[in-house]
Amino acid sequence: MTEQLAAALAAEEAAIYAYGVIGVHLKDADEVSRARACELEHRRRRDELVDRLDRIQASTAPAPPAYQLPFEVTDRESALKLAVHVEDGVAQTWRALLPVTEGADRVDSLSYLTDSAVRATRWRRIAEVTPLTMPFPGKPG
Repeated sequence: MTEQLAAALAAEEAAIYAYGVIGVHLKDADEVSRARACELEHRRRRDELVDRLDRIQASTAPAPPAYQLPFEVTDRESALKLAVHVEDGVAQTWRALLPVTEGADRVDSLSYLTDSAVRATRWRRIAEVTPLTMPFPGKPG
């Protein structure tokens, strides 16, 4: 389970970085507000994961000073595409925790997977991308 928690932490940290890039390219106040709310949620989860890993005395690699984005982000369209990509990726890391958790930990993992899938759907709707949802959120392509 430690590996999966470390992967979730890395995904949450990458999401925080990505939302900093995303926000710069959004002009609509509602979209900027949504991006800020998403970033804050990923920061909250990151902090929870750090505490959780500390409680089980597991160490992880330090977060890199910068991240390589999967593609160049130059405008609103590419920023929205990145938001979808980030949330889909975060959902994948939380999905990986489902088989190795139980009880409250499994409920949390499923909740976080669902939250990321819903955020990805909202970003798809804003970007006017179809289909809006994935048949099995978090399942690798």
